[in-house]
Amino acid sequence: MPAPSASFKKAIKQLSDKEKETLLLKAVRRDAELYDMFSYELGELTLEDLQERSQDVIHELLLNATGRSLTKALAKALRKAVKEIARFKRITKDPKAEIELHLYTLDIIFRNYTGQFDSFYKVFYTSTARLLLKTIQLIRKNLHEDYHLEYKSDLDSFLEQISNRNKPLPFALPQEFEIE
Repeated sequence: MPAPSASFKKAIKQLSDKEKETLLLKAVRRDAELYDMFSYELGELTLEDLQERSQDVIHELLLNATGRSLTKALAKALRKAVKEIARFKRITKDPKAEIELHLYTLDIIFRNYTGQFDSFYKVFYTSTARLLLKTIQLIRKNLHEDYHLEYKSDLDSFLEQISNRNKPLPFALPQEFEIE
């Protein structure tokens, strides 16, 4: 996305309020994410509303994954779920809610699809492990130590289930979530 030039900014400032309003409405009609961002900023949508909507999208993606190869369909659904989390983050910029969506996604996977980790097609297994590693890194980086305790049992359970597999990963996972 290009950065607005000085002449562009000057031209925007010279527009009347009515013209600015028309441009803004035209932009939000074309871009659903921009619409959600403005709705959130203006208070029409709450953080909880957006989080619930994203959870519904993730739930639908992962639990309705079908195809000839379930593992491939799950890998594709997981990619889309990660994109939904990134979209949520761009709109809200709330690190705790982003991490909760990561944990929600991991919870669905570990409750329903650990049997798919043993598949010959290992992209789903690797993608899940990457999501788990990223979640751990985000918790350590963005959240207070009190949250580390809150999430420790879930993360340790996920790490244990991943490490019990004999499949190699192209990166190292910690054996347990350590509280710093």
